[in-house]
Amino acid sequence: MKTITIGLKTVMKPRGQGLNEMDILDALRKEKIMAMIRGLQPDDSDRVIDALVRGGIRFIEVTTNTEGVYTLVSRWRKEYGNDVVIGVGTVLDVEMAKKAVDAGAQFLVSPNLDEEVIEYGARQLVDVYPGVMTPTEMVKAVKAGAKAVKVFPMGSLGGASYLREVRAPLDRIPMIASGSVGLHNIREVIDAGAFAVGMGGNLVNKKWIEEGNYAAITELARACVIAITG
Repeated sequence: MKTITIGLKTVMKPRGQGLNEMDILDALRKEKIMAMIRGLQPDDSDRVIDALVRGGIRFIEVTTNTEGVYTLVSRWRKEYGNDVVIGVGTVLDVEMAKKAVDAGAQFLVSPNLDEEVIEYGARQLVDVYPGVMTPTEMVKAVKAGAKAVKVFPMGSLGGASYLREVRAPLDRIPMIASGSVGLHNIREVIDAGAFAVGMGGNLVNKKWIEEGNYAAITELARACVIAITG
């Protein structure tokens, strides 16, 4: 076993497989938090991913409306190796999906349900987590080949209470809760049945980035990891 210190808490983690040696969905099940980097300059993106990793986040989504997204993915895959799983978000069509996979993305995330993107990902053996709102969309996504779905936007849909209700009949579908998830409610959302959570602005705080306060992002990341590990 090796010990990893997160804030004031020491977490025991077994030696053996790196995250990239695991099935991607198994890695997400283990890590629980998918941090999203969106709309930043490349230098800021580099500092943010470093801050997140220092805080214990190991699952990173960088969106297509981030400058140099595909270059960032290729470089980060080399720099972080087996320690971090890196995917591309806001994948709206197959063309974007192809660019992301060519860059080395290990998973794809969409805000919407596009069956062609899911099918392309399946052919490439790359997980696609499409954005869904309704039970009909959730089932449709799984039938198209999605291994998990992103329930979005969680805040507008009713938060943990909505997730709890929709999971009652659809508990076999892994659901990633995204939208308005933060330190204040991450434990509640996980307890409501979320397979994992997607965290954007409530974790990657743009005011802190403008101030150059990346240490604050690291500390918040640590607090979120502690919140889900108990």
